[in-house]
Amino acid sequence: MTPHLSRRLLLTALAVAPLAAVAACGRDDGGEEFVADPEALLIYSSQHENVTKAWAEAFTAATGVKTQVRKGSDSSMGHQIVQEGDRSPADVFLTENSPAMTVVQRAGLLAPVAAATLAQVPDDMSPSSKDWLAIAARSTVLCWNPSKISEAELPASMMDLADPSWDGRWGCAPGGADFQAIVAGMLADRGEEETAAWLEGLQRGANAYQNNIATMKAVNAGEVPVGVMYHYYWYRDQAGTKEGSGNTQLHYFGNEDPGAFVSLSAGGVLASSDKAEQAQQFLAFVTSPEGQKVLVDSKSMEYAVGVGVPSDPALPPLDTLDNPPVDPFTLNSDEVTRLMTDAGIL
Repeated sequence: MTPHLSRRLLLTALAVAPLAAVAACGRDDGGEEFVADPEALLIYSSQHENVTKAWAEAFTAATGVKTQVRKGSDSSMGHQIVQEGDRSPADVFLTENSPAMTVVQRAGLLAPVAAATLAQVPDDMSPSSKDWLAIAARSTVLCWNPSKISEAELPASMMDLADPSWDGRWGCAPGGADFQAIVAGMLADRGEEETAAWLEGLQRGANAYQNNIATMKAVNAGEVPVGVMYHYYWYRDQAGTKEGSGNTQLHYFGNEDPGAFVSLSAGGVLASSDKAEQAQQFLAFVTSPEGQKVLVDSKSMEYAVGVGVPSDPALPPLDTLDNPPVDPFTLNSDEVTRLMTDAGIL
């Protein structure tokens, strides 16, 4: 079958199938068949599977409300909801990074979050629209191998990695939503011209890996002296066998540097949900002290964002990271995709 014919047949099939049926079934990002349970609160989630499962199970235990999780990735799930529109079977959307949620927000598909739920997180953890809020946070870090580079030789800024002197000496996972959120933070903080120049340096000089874990393992193995990633992968490995991180340390850029960007995981309720009360109840649970403790106890090593809820004690406090003053509620993933495509990275 030719690609053109295959595409034409697919478009024909989509045209004749009822949109609600298309939305309610299909395959998730893992290739598994998915059929929505009309009796369950349906959670579309690109958050870590173990965290979402822990939240869903704890919520059901506390309320008796049946839940179902459809897993996906930030890069596809936000756009899927937009494509489904008001026929989406989803009741709740959880993300790893906020740009996926802003895609849905810009499409006008979110219901305002209940005021009592918003009060459970700091004011800067929800947008002015009040259409969603943070449910967890993660920090950008530089993983480095002391046997390959000294602390004095580390870059003063993540922006320095675009310099030719760093060519072949650093790694990252540019194809992942995590890294693209970091670039979105850079774009908001430094503007298009400086971000585009940095991406040109990345395309020329960085070693590209599949994901954050692969980046960390490459630094650990000495393939590259340093790698850009999120903090929690390192802390999880350190809490276990240290097999992927035992030869490494973490460097926090601070100084409001783009390399200190803090990304917010987001939660929102779909305006089209026919279980709006239960969906709001779920979001309230996730951000409550009980729900945030579920996050911490999951050992995901992400930061808790609920008022008065401490994160894992191994983590440096979130309010000490000196991250850049970036508005996480306006991060533009589509613009990042364009810039990375123009640079030949995607």
